[in-house]
Amino acid sequence: MPMPRPLQIFLFFCLLTAAGVLASPPLALLLGLGIGLLNAHPYPRANGPLVKQLLQFSVVGLGFGMNLQAVLKASQTGLLMAAFTIIATLILAFGLGKLLKIERKTAHLIGCGTAICGGSAIAAVAPVLNANDQEISVSLGTIFILNAVALLVFPPIGHALGLSQAEFGLWSAIAIHDTSSVVGAASRYGNEALMLATTVKLARALWIVPVTLLSAWLFQRQSARVNMPYFIVFFLLASVLHTYVAPVALVSPWLVDLAKLGLTLTLFLIGAGLSLKALRQVGIQPLLHGVLLWLFIAGLSLGAIVFVSGHASG
Repeated sequence: MPMPRPLQIFLFFCLLTAAGVLASPPLALLLGLGIGLLNAHPYPRANGPLVKQLLQFSVVGLGFGMNLQAVLKASQTGLLMAAFTIIATLILAFGLGKLLKIERKTAHLIGCGTAICGGSAIAAVAPVLNANDQEISVSLGTIFILNAVALLVFPPIGHALGLSQAEFGLWSAIAIHDTSSVVGAASRYGNEALMLATTVKLARALWIVPVTLLSAWLFQRQSARVNMPYFIVFFLLASVLHTYVAPVALVSPWLVDLAKLGLTLTLFLIGAGLSLKALRQVGIQPLLHGVLLWLFIAGLSLGAIVFVSGHASG
């Protein structure tokens, strides 16, 4: 049964509001959640693909604001910490899944989403595991709920702890699941935090490939196809153009502003896609699994960042 026309008009009005110059990422997310929890989204099936495409285009757009040398430096900065936290989180996800008696595939998908880059990692790994719709929905629902919370609480925590923009950018890139929420949280903290968070997060997203291959081996599906996140290559290309092509550098600020607008719309659509039905599907145990993993990676990475910064300043 098609949704009443007034609801479609209301959704379009909220979309315009979320796209407004003064709209912040948290406001866009809350507007979307209001629609999703009212089950008022007139096009729920189109929401997921639209979110994915809009996010990828927006991330590429952010590349036009990145200096290539800064991108490479940021990637090196977070490389060791990324490797350690990803491996540790996946091991913990397996152990907690057994302890909480969660289906193995669901526990692994939540672990991949927490360790790497949220919904993108789940979308890449799920076909390798031959996961069913229920397992995928529960995993995505868990990650999206925690994403919404992270976007709202991370900046106040960062300010309360007195984190520098560089420290917050690195922490958010490691401890927040989806790229959209990482960018949303970091943009509220400052431009330096935004640039560092985006580069580290995208470098971390490259781990999708080895983790997908590892998942195929663990679940004995060696013939499964691995989906490469090609949009990261275009992000690097945009960074190269911004760094070395003067005419591109002149228009880069407008492209970056357009990318930020796209990410605000992405957060709105993510909220709109989180319905009451999706929340009920998640259940207490998978949500607890996701929360414990999230607290582990957030606490571990924050402690490491503060420790390294303290030694560097000392």
